[in-house]
Amino acid sequence: MGKSRDIVEQMLLGPRVRQNHALEHATISLITQRNPRSVLRGRSTANGFYVYGDLQMEDLRECAAEALQRLRNGEPEMAIHPRCGTNLAVAGMMAGLSSVLVGEIPPRRNRYSRAVLASLVSLFFAPPVGMYVQKRWTTQTPTDDMTIVDISQRGVLGNKSYFVRTMFG
Repeated sequence: MGKSRDIVEQMLLGPRVRQNHALEHATISLITQRNPRSVLRGRSTANGFYVYGDLQMEDLRECAAEALQRLRNGEPEMAIHPRCGTNLAVAGMMAGLSSVLVGEIPPRRNRYSRAVLASLVSLFFAPPVGMYVQKRWTTQTPTDDMTIVDISQRGVLGNKSYFVRTMFG
């Protein structure tokens, strides 16, 4: 029962996924402030979030705890990250939709050049739209009942990854 609930929550971007997504962004931001050369990626789930990249476990532990505290204490902007996959998805959707729509406008002979132009204009406006989508739909300030349970190191094919497990209630 719990496993299927997690899958549904993941697919529908439920509140636990959105809160973990906010914590993921804030944590990665703090780590990269400490070490600007860090190249990290993340992925959120209903039960926590993954951080992919080379970092120290203690840095991750400290930054996750600080991020949770700061998000709750009036710094919700930490939940929004300029390199989030949401921004990429929004840009792709905007470029694709705009090029299809202008391709349907007569005359048909100039549709490819109009589609390219529409895509470029969409890509220009996509970053602020992506940030808005993050703020409204893909992240949420963690509630008081969210706790960081543990952090484990994992590795796949020699690549380091970590999982920050959270719990609610």
